[in-house]
Amino acid sequence: MATPKEFKREFLKALDEGNAAIFAGAGLSKSSGFVNWSELLQNIAEDIGLDVSKEHDLVALAQYYYNEKGQNRSAITRQIIEEFTKETDYNENLRILTSLPIKTYWTTNYDKLIENSLDDIRRKPDVKITESNLAQNTPGRDAVVYKMHGDVGTPENAVIIKDDYEAYNFERQLFSTNLQGDLISKTFLFIGFSFEDPNLSYILSRIRVLLGSNKRDHYCFFKKVQRENYSNDEDFLYDQVKQKLKINDLQRYSINAVLVNGYDEITMILQQIENSHKLNNIFISGSAVEYGGFTKKAAQTFIYSLAKQLVTDNYKITSGFGEGVGDLVINGSLTGVFGSRYKKVNDLLVLKPFPQFVQDGENKEKLWTQYREDIINDVGIVIFMFGNIENSTEKKSIEYAAGMMEEFEIAKRFNKLVIPIGSTGYVAKEIFDEITKEIDKYGYLKDSLSVLEKEKDTTLLIREIKKIIKKIRDTV
Repeated sequence: MATPKEFKREFLKALDEGNAAIFAGAGLSKSSGFVNWSELLQNIAEDIGLDVSKEHDLVALAQYYYNEKGQNRSAITRQIIEEFTKETDYNENLRILTSLPIKTYWTTNYDKLIENSLDDIRRKPDVKITESNLAQNTPGRDAVVYKMHGDVGTPENAVIIKDDYEAYNFERQLFSTNLQGDLISKTFLFIGFSFEDPNLSYILSRIRVLLGSNKRDHYCFFKKVQRENYSNDEDFLYDQVKQKLKINDLQRYSINAVLVNGYDEITMILQQIENSHKLNNIFISGSAVEYGGFTKKAAQTFIYSLAKQLVTDNYKITSGFGEGVGDLVINGSLTGVFGSRYKKVNDLLVLKPFPQFVQDGENKEKLWTQYREDIINDVGIVIFMFGNIENSTEKKSIEYAAGMMEEFEIAKRFNKLVIPIGSTGYVAKEIFDEITKEIDKYGYLKDSLSVLEKEKDTTLLIREIKKIIKKIRDTV
């Protein structure tokens, strides 16, 4: 068993290392309006005189129906089509799991929620439904979705009756082999899964025998058995003992249960993981035609050195390529990347130059607002510095950068952690002053206000920013 804190720590580590994976069961789709197995087979059970609520072996139940109908699965196929082509609702858990940098998704579900959710956020899914799919990779894919029991698009081939399960390792052996490899090399979160699937039980048992005690840790959620859901003590105590035994048995496969009091707690834990992971991503917001109280050389040294240090510390830097700031952020980041043998540019630097060409009929201000929202949504921390531009009039005077203030408003709306370098002046000072008036909302900045407001020494400023970031991470 694992505490939520232990799970979050280990899963975040797997995310950072690129080793996180998801195994989704029917419970993940149910909150979007789809049925679970019992609900899927309810009418089928009634057609052969059974009560699905009294049946525990639903694979056998589907087989009974198939036998009684002269080995005709058309009704089962029709039921899958009817249930898994319905309109779906928003699913926060699914949104989080597909927005995190997870590249491997396994599911026994027939619906298309995972691949559609990936596609909605412009992540290209490579969906594997048949063994022939495994031999072909989608170019430019961002994630692989293994649908080991089939897909609503080909319901006649769905794995649902006993015959399908018994033949699985002959007809879909490559799925079993791939899953075995992933379970050995990746850290899985099993979500919405009951652990009653015979395929998974077989694969897990083989891995346990092959690896002995050298298994990788995996995690799952269990809703704690609670007295308020039972009419008598006897049934409550029975299910409590059964849940404990099941949790202990899963540890044979290194699957650690995370107990929650309600399903909304799962969403809260996933949101915390998402927020913590995004703290690795920092957006440096700023533009400067002039540098105020800084000499040009001192300002450039500060911007360059800050970006270099953050990348050296393995933070991923995003730049909007603001004039007088963006090029220094890029150069500093590149120096940080190339200062290590194993760092890669794409892993630690994101360039988001604002689109300049706008077609007739397009609203540039609206487009830029959406662009800013997209940038800030993907990060956890925003650092503000300077914030002045040259206006477009003939006199070419200097004015405050309204876009930078908009980025601050977006950051507040998205609950991002902000660090304004007030000593750089201009919009950054305005943001600093606003935060100072509501400092209780920004507790992580309280001990750093004096440095942020006045300090111009590069070494001292960077030291303070690192201290603030550490405080943020320690409190999440």
